[in-house]
Amino acid sequence: MANKEEIIMTQEKPRKKNGIRISSMTLCLGKGVVEMTISEFQQKQSLPYEAKIAHAEKRAWEFYDTITGRGDNVHVSVGGLDSITLLVFLRSIGINAPAISVSILEDKGNQEIHKQLGVMSIKPYKSKTQVLNELGFPVISKAKANKINYLLTPDAEKQTFIHAIMTGDMGAQGNFKHSNKIKLPDKWLRLFGKNYAEHRPDLKFKDVPEFKVSSRCCYYKIPPFKVSSQCCFWMKEKPCDDWAKQNHSYPYLGLMASEGGQREMGLMKNGCNYYGKTVTRSCPFAIFSRQDLLQLALDLDVPIPRAYGEIVRDNDGTLRTTRAQRTGCSMCGFGIHIEKRPHRFDRLRQNAPKEWHYWMYDCCTDSNGEKYGWGRVLNHIGVKWEDKLDEYNQLEL
Repeated sequence: MANKEEIIMTQEKPRKKNGIRISSMTLCLGKGVVEMTISEFQQKQSLPYEAKIAHAEKRAWEFYDTITGRGDNVHVSVGGLDSITLLVFLRSIGINAPAISVSILEDKGNQEIHKQLGVMSIKPYKSKTQVLNELGFPVISKAKANKINYLLTPDAEKQTFIHAIMTGDMGAQGNFKHSNKIKLPDKWLRLFGKNYAEHRPDLKFKDVPEFKVSSRCCYYKIPPFKVSSQCCFWMKEKPCDDWAKQNHSYPYLGLMASEGGQREMGLMKNGCNYYGKTVTRSCPFAIFSRQDLLQLALDLDVPIPRAYGEIVRDNDGTLRTTRAQRTGCSMCGFGIHIEKRPHRFDRLRQNAPKEWHYWMYDCCTDSNGEKYGWGRVLNHIGVKWEDKLDEYNQLEL
């Protein structure tokens, strides 16, 4: 908790928007400005749809006034349907901020919509192929991929951290507490933790994986591929952050706490608008549910990238997209293990078979000079991919 002198209650100057007098109270903590408590945030998540839209407009204008009022600029970071909807929403309320995206990483349909909406394309610092070969495959989740990266590194320097990943025991540095948050689930330890098997003599590790290399079979102590959480940093985050610094600009992001994971924790902790020492951003849709987002997309007649299909309403009133629920980089594997088929790589196979073949079989070269790709990784974590789903459209129904 911040010291008393670090806590200041500030009242922003009232402003008139559409004839309505608007003001907001914000709580300034030492590391940044937080506009509401976590309990207040959760209460706002249960607001009616119309109230959430009004809240999003208010927060968007507050961020715009604050940033431009100090002589800086704002922009919209655009990727898939959520942020495309955000861009259209901001324009509909009179905030005509420039939009940027590392569009080359996105699905082809997303790229088409980006061009249609005049989104500025930013170049990544590393190509997808470079990332997979040099850093590793983005699989399971960012947090777990980072831990797996440590486990796949023999004789890693941070042995205390390795032990915590393997057992959850924090050691002297963690007051000998146990943390299931730091510990990697046994499911993944069996697949990736054999380098440090001595930390878990109770755990039966998966038999040494077998991969066919040319006409012979080779056996490895650990999987012959790398795993990394750094893909987004080099391809998207750093290029966009550097552009923002060069242009003295701060972003609007289409993030929602309802997505769960680290995004949920960050948004609930820091609120819709956050003004920190290293991070300043606005997430007007932070309190939205998926249903809110899809309804707004319909209300604003947002152009829907073809990877999503179309937005339809089921008999029970629930909105959904007929194809992908989410899109992103075509070689990203975060969350692939929990997707039902047809999963993202099945859809890639249907939409771009040559690209699919490249990512599955040919994007990397191992120490034996053999080409491989996502197929080797998916086989190792037990995700089916090679059997062709000919009845794709029927399966979706």
